[in-house]
Amino acid sequence: MSEIENMQDNVLLSIKDLRTWFELKRWGFLHAGSVRAVDGVSFDVKVGQAVTIVGESGSGKTTLLRTILGLARPTAGEITFNGRRIEGQKAHDLAWVRSQVGFVQQDPYGALAPFMNAGTILREPLIINKMGTDEQEHRVREVMDEVRLIPVEDFLSKFPHMLSGGQQQRLVIARAVILRPKLVVADEPVSMLDASVRVEILELMRKIQATHSLSVLYITHDLSSVRYFSERVFVMYAAKMVEKTEVNEVVHNPLHPYTQALLKAIPDPDPENADKFRDVPPGEPPNLINPPTGCHFHPRCTHKIKGLCDVEEPPEFEPSPGHFVECWLYK
Repeated sequence: MSEIENMQDNVLLSIKDLRTWFELKRWGFLHAGSVRAVDGVSFDVKVGQAVTIVGESGSGKTTLLRTILGLARPTAGEITFNGRRIEGQKAHDLAWVRSQVGFVQQDPYGALAPFMNAGTILREPLIINKMGTDEQEHRVREVMDEVRLIPVEDFLSKFPHMLSGGQQQRLVIARAVILRPKLVVADEPVSMLDASVRVEILELMRKIQATHSLSVLYITHDLSSVRYFSERVFVMYAAKMVEKTEVNEVVHNPLHPYTQALLKAIPDPDPENADKFRDVPPGEPPNLINPPTGCHFHPRCTHKIKGLCDVEEPPEFEPSPGHFVECWLYK
């Protein structure tokens, strides 16, 4: 077994039955229910593994990410990072986690301080973590070369508004990896970039991940980009993970009706298929204040089993090794 395969036997991030509910109040004190943004999610990310969480807007992806990063407090469940429980801890107790987790935001321009140049932006986390001046300069130049912001001298003094969208995202990626973290979390990192730049940025992140044996948690609503980046794919719908499998399985053998619907909704660039009818489920995701009973997808599902799917919530089944799905069709 290779060194990388040995590393991937170790779990870096473990999520167990995680729930993040936001309490609503009416007139300041009367309880008006809770938004169940994340509701019973469990998964593992191994050392050196790239995992994608995919789902449409409102599925709970970003809330899950914010909970993992400590920006939202979980209602219940466990988050274990590098062997230590971190859920619900105070900000000053999570400093060690933040030095080992990089964050790539969706909007690169909004993620960068407009009054700092590229050199200052990259030095800031190194200063906070008390790295020596000489080592700072070496590390800044090293990561700028990695993300292809070259020649380095030309970019060190540039401010965010002087960079293109792709260059801004490269700078955000450089900041995310400059402390050599164990995990990088990327929230829709290419959704605001031109189509011609998206694959380039994903391939850049993949190269950095392989070079440094990083674990990557990639959040997206675009299932078509998953094949360029991940080993495993987790599909979220209405605060729950409905399917977890290898990337090739989700592309060629999707099991959950919702996953099948996501694949059908991918735009087809072939002009001959412009008028082709796409049989996608009608309706919208449910209200997470009052989600439907049983399977959350059953109001939109054309394969539902009446008297079962609309009554009882499905457990997790494993129709084939490593392929998990929450659907009564695979009982």
